Amino acid sequence: MDKPILEIKNLSSFYERRAGGIFGEKERVQILHDISFSILPGETLALVGESGSGKTTLCKAILGMLKDYTGQVIHRSQRPQMVFQDPFSSLNPAHTIGWILEEPLRLQGKLSKQERKAAVVEMLEQVGLGADYVNRKPDELSGGQRQRVAIAAAVITRPALVIADEPVSALDVTIQAQILELLRSMQRRYGLSYLFISHDLNVVYELCDRVLVMRDGRIVEQGDVQRIYANPQHEYTKQLLKAAQ
Repeated sequence: MDKPILEIKNLSSFYERRAGGIFGEKERVQILHDISFSILPGETLALVGESGSGKTTLCKAILGMLKDYTGQVIHRSQRPQMVFQDPFSSLNPAHTIGWILEEPLRLQGKLSKQERKAAVVEMLEQVGLGADYVNRKPDELSGGQRQRVAIAAAVITRPALVIADEPVSALDVTIQAQILELLRSMQRRYGLSYLFISHDLNVVYELCDRVLVMRDGRIVEQGDVQRIYANPQHEYTKQLLKAAQ
């Protein structure tokens, strides 16, 4: 069996706050509680839960952005890349699409200028846009087109893992379906793994292999999507599925 490309072992995280206002005593508050899971090569793992459940903190842990934590975050690949809910906020409006896609390749330092520019055009074609988008800027694109660029920017350095944070929730249903199909095709082409964060359990059912259900900083249930949806064990999972119907 393939080794996981990401393993989280007994992860707990904390932050400090002052009790009773700015002059109060500092106290250490726990956010994540003993989180353990793994992601296999080529797998799409869903992370679901309401706002405030700890999903963002968990992503920060995976990306190496947490300071105060215990447990292990084990990567067997390069740093994961992100696709965000709002591509407009993640794409630099001052630069062209060509510059935005070339920049991660420039930072990687493996390709010549000519090779980088060829890779940018190839990637634009793979996400359904094409060479004529190289000189456009983000504000000239629709929401769906911007999300295609965001996916291209995440995939162009060939990461093993992409974290997709609500990547279709800001799009209408027709465009959602197109972006989900694009995510599938990029996964097949490059052998990507996804950590797919979503509030939409219908989208999760359509795209994902396994699901983690998170509440109050804890994983309350995890397993194959088919099993979880057919026979949820935790009351919170049952509530989420009932709300999605």
